[in-house]
Amino acid sequence: MCEITSRIRIHQKNMATKTENIKKSQLRTDLAEMRIGDLVKIWQKVPAFASSVKGKTQKAKERISPFEGIVIAKKHGKGINATITIRADIKGMGVEKIFPLHSPTIAKIEILTHHKIRRAKLYYLRTAKGKRARLKRIEEKQVKKK
Repeated sequence: MCEITSRIRIHQKNMATKTENIKKSQLRTDLAEMRIGDLVKIWQKVPAFASSVKGKTQKAKERISPFEGIVIAKKHGKGINATITIRADIKGMGVEKIFPLHSPTIAKIEILTHHKIRRAKLYYLRTAKGKRARLKRIEEKQVKKK
């Protein structure tokens, strides 16, 4: 009975190392160091289909759609499941999108500016209006690089 349990444990360890290797191969290395309160621009690949003409099949195409907003939350660490929540005001309406950081649909992430914040999550920006919704901008000289 003891031999069977030891074989099962060895098999579980092998499977764990295999899944870790697969996850490591999918991680992106070109990501910049983002923080909460950064103004970022994310280019996401979106499928765009050409219209069919007289019975011809549709051709699958891709276009890149930019989305610019403030990082209000980072979740799930730095692993394969890491996500960021971006909030933008589009035509007076608040829009939030959750992006998986290591997704192949993200073409590029660019950090535009940094803001001084004192919270881990900026969910209060959902209801804040006017002066309360503003964030203090940090100059490039003051940004600490690790």
